[in-house]
Amino acid sequence: MAHVVTTPDPPFLAAGGALRVHVFPMWQDNLAWVMECVATGEAAIIDAPDATLLAACAGRGLAPTTIFNTHTHPDHIGINRALARAGRLADFRVVGAEGVPGLTEPVDEGDVVRFGALSVQVWRTEGHLDGHLSYVVGDVVFCGDVMFAGGCGYLFDGPPAKMHASLERLAALPGETRVCCAHEYTQDNLRFAWSVEPDNAALADRIRAVWARRAEGRAAVPSTIAEERATNPFLRHHVAGLRARVAAALPERPLATAADVFAATRALKDTKAYKSAGEPAVLP
Repeated sequence: MAHVVTTPDPPFLAAGGALRVHVFPMWQDNLAWVMECVATGEAAIIDAPDATLLAACAGRGLAPTTIFNTHTHPDHIGINRALARAGRLADFRVVGAEGVPGLTEPVDEGDVVRFGALSVQVWRTEGHLDGHLSYVVGDVVFCGDVMFAGGCGYLFDGPPAKMHASLERLAALPGETRVCCAHEYTQDNLRFAWSVEPDNAALADRIRAVWARRAEGRAAVPSTIAEERATNPFLRHHVAGLRARVAAALPERPLATAADVFAATRALKDTKAYKSAGEPAVLP
């Protein structure tokens, strides 16, 4: 099946010019990322579903030596397993949590990984899956399946309070921080966001901009932390209108705390009722 992104964006510079970030659309909606240290030319893969990424990297003059994994779902460690089958995984430095295939460098909360001239901060960001990690490099965060553009991941392990804490921690990063998540789900996420906050002018603007990009085959990822704070319903537990709409849809759910509001909002999205509402009314 063709990828939802047909026109990938060019790489961008981050971390004051010390980091070049490449994105590679894979499978149907996965986004694999490659960090390139500008000073040394070293390259590292973050979360690729299979090893075809290596040929794509070679096409850009990249020769990755390192793999960072955010968590152990198959579409994030697929490259590890494919390289292991080919007898090539031992050639790579593999950074991640326990359980990652071929792990050479176990890391956890608070660790700092040196990669070329770059420092990669390791955060434990659970809720989607136990042991899920995010990697912060200057003004970029590679956050796997925790925070998405306009949304968040499923709570496979949870509990909701843990996912809420992970999202709040990511949301506290500087507003210009780019959110390099692992899937292009933005339009679906913003359809749900509109269903619970149709009076959010920033959300209306974002919807129009995202639909325009996607009509061109371009990704709406990365977003920024500032965009997420302004429009991501899972970070907007403090908004009275959102709370009222969630309460009306799920009157049995407690909404006493911010974590309660997050849990109810996630439960409401999981009903998928918003999918029957059509496109947001702000679209031309």
